[in-house]
Amino acid sequence: MIQSEYFWSPVKLSLEIASISLLAVLVIGVLAAKLMANRTFKGQAIIDTLLLLPLVLPPSVVGFLLIVVFGKQSFVGRGIESLFNGPVIFTWWAAVIAAAVVAFPLMYQSARAGFESIDNEIEDASRVDGASDLKVFLYVTMPLASKAIMTGAILSFARAIGEFGATLMFAGNIPGKTQTLPTAIYVAMDSGDMELAWMWVSIILLISTSMLVFMNFIKKRF
Repeated sequence: MIQSEYFWSPVKLSLEIASISLLAVLVIGVLAAKLMANRTFKGQAIIDTLLLLPLVLPPSVVGFLLIVVFGKQSFVGRGIESLFNGPVIFTWWAAVIAAAVVAFPLMYQSARAGFESIDNEIEDASRVDGASDLKVFLYVTMPLASKAIMTGAILSFARAIGEFGATLMFAGNIPGKTQTLPTAIYVAMDSGDMELAWMWVSIILLISTSMLVFMNFIKKRF
């Protein structure tokens, strides 16, 4: 008989990690998209490529690069270790970082498309009426791009909750700490426990399907 705590732990961890990573990519992705939208400058193609790179890289490569960046041999890794009295690798936060990195391009791409679809004359008219750039962004730009941003958020959450390769390499598979639904499914299948694997697969299918249904609802409703 499957213990309730053992069964629900990966589900709870996956939802927590996906939610925190979504908050990160929502803020960073929207700001990056706004900075890059409707602009042309030297080196733009390089920056845009780097921002979208996690979308096309194999998850194992993303995991490898995260280990290099946050490992003990790097400046970033040593700084984090001295600041928090321990490395970030193989921790809960490592799983959040991995999920955020692979989900970021979806948020960025969707938000940028939303910003670029807005008629600049609408924003200019608001400025003529005395609105500051911040007010134009909050009360004009964001509402007009809200459908694209919500779509990006849903896709990012679904991508984060389904992340496997980078999480396994960077955060490991520690039960109750970094074992998410995808890694738990892999372990259950590898050990021959197909019943448990199917139960976890059913949950992640339910979550992912719900996200897609909600996204289609948003597209038709707004």
